[in-house]
Amino acid sequence: MVTKTELKNALKALGITPGMTLEVHTSLSSFGQLEGGAVTVIDTLKELVTEEGSIFMPALRFSKELDLTDNDKRLGMTVKIRILPPDAERTAMGIVADTFRKMPDTFTGTDTISTSGWGKHGRDALTGGLDYALHNGGKALMLGTDIYKLTAMHYVEGITPADINAMFAPGEEINSIYPPEEWLIEAGHPPVKAWYRIQDMAYRKGLIKETNIGSCKVMFFDLWDVVSLYKNALEQDPYGLWGITKQKEIIK
Repeated sequence: MVTKTELKNALKALGITPGMTLEVHTSLSSFGQLEGGAVTVIDTLKELVTEEGSIFMPALRFSKELDLTDNDKRLGMTVKIRILPPDAERTAMGIVADTFRKMPDTFTGTDTISTSGWGKHGRDALTGGLDYALHNGGKALMLGTDIYKLTAMHYVEGITPADINAMFAPGEEINSIYPPEEWLIEAGHPPVKAWYRIQDMAYRKGLIKETNIGSCKVMFFDLWDVVSLYKNALEQDPYGLWGITKQKEIIK
């Protein structure tokens, strides 16, 4: 059992201080057992950053990935996720983010792709999502998760070439079965998990600080330091980053 005191001391030693802005992603199960569960994570973070700081968590209204039927696979689908209603109790964001989202002192957007915020700049979640955290020295705290949960990475993907996005977009037949306003569908996968390339690059550059809290692996880093690595890679060689060429061939 990880106690609240142990959690607080470990996060303080990691470098979380009053006035800090955090983007937080948590897998509660990664702790094994944590005294007080999701509320302990949230309360501890609030106590550490204080109301002079800010905490942001994802509030995307997505289900977990659903099993693909044989027909889904025939159509080339690789990811099937349902868009949930605004009053959904649980989402794929995890119980910590879902608990945070429903707290009375949290500001949460109403769109399918939304962010929850608390603290001095928490209200910015309503209009800018993670913009404030990304461009004002915000840090990422990954509790039992890795870079593939880092929502801020998506904020630089507007520069991805359209033909790369088109390679994995669902076609008309898929959209007729799974309307885009109700479903998030992907068709195909890039040959390379590009975000792990960025994560490995960040480790090599010494940008990521690590610790363990019980059985939970924790990553802590400056948001823009890591996200800018992705932005630079997309600007310089997006095809190589994803392991594809303009002819849609896998790089040998």
